[in-house]
Amino acid sequence: MSAGRWLVRAASLAAALGLWQLLTSLDVELWLRFGQFPTVGEVASAFGDRLGTAPYWQDLGYSVRRIVIGFLLAAVLGVAAGTAIARSRWAADLLGPLMEVARPIPAIALVPVAILLLPSNEQGIVFITFTAAFFPVLVSTRHAVRALTPVWEEAVLTMGGGRLRVLFSVVLPGALPGIFGGLSVGIGVAWICVISAEMISGEYGVGYRTWQDYTVVDYPGVFVGMVTIGALGWLTSTAVEFLGRRATAWLPRPPERAPSRAVRRTAAPPAVSSPAPALEKEPVS
Repeated sequence: MSAGRWLVRAASLAAALGLWQLLTSLDVELWLRFGQFPTVGEVASAFGDRLGTAPYWQDLGYSVRRIVIGFLLAAVLGVAAGTAIARSRWAADLLGPLMEVARPIPAIALVPVAILLLPSNEQGIVFITFTAAFFPVLVSTRHAVRALTPVWEEAVLTMGGGRLRVLFSVVLPGALPGIFGGLSVGIGVAWICVISAEMISGEYGVGYRTWQDYTVVDYPGVFVGMVTIGALGWLTSTAVEFLGRRATAWLPRPPERAPSRAVRRTAAPPAVSSPAPALEKEPVS
């Protein structure tokens, strides 16, 4: 990425922070009430104070551990189930209806089920996180596998390859772009649900601490939790996208498009061809 694009992104973030500071410092009370919001300076001061405390890092460790366990389980089982449903008629008939019925249920709505089914809150939060990421991975894998052209599979079978060779040499590598698209969506949804689950039934974690700060009217602390959640989500999604680019490095990459002005400036004018001379008609004898 060019330095100019990084500069634009940094300027966009700085403009948003500047607008936040302006509205909160002036206690703007229009339709939106910014008078009760903490300023950027207050949030930054609270964030610096939290960084030096053990509970902050303890909560961070709990949330990251829950995300890692739940997301890895969702990645493995989601890819396996999606591939099976796309490749096997029996799997599609046995698992397909169950998946389609369970998929529209919000993962956070399964909190009562997790409390009744699992022996501890920790396992329940991991279960919610797993469920949130599982279905995006499953659906993207299913569509990616079904979209593969059968020519590659037929070529491997013609050369004597078996089903396992087709699976690991054709199906999974060919479906990797779609799989990583589902993983990228799944990690974001997993963060949403793990924070919500920690607010409802957690004992530790960023979501739990953010809710506790809200109950004691510590609004700078609430925004510290929000900033922490955003940073963690950005880091993990960036890591998934980086792994996806490394795993699909063999794919051709389209070149970055130049700005339209540069294209117009450097484009050569179309050549105007001179009309061909008309052919003289032969006299008819």
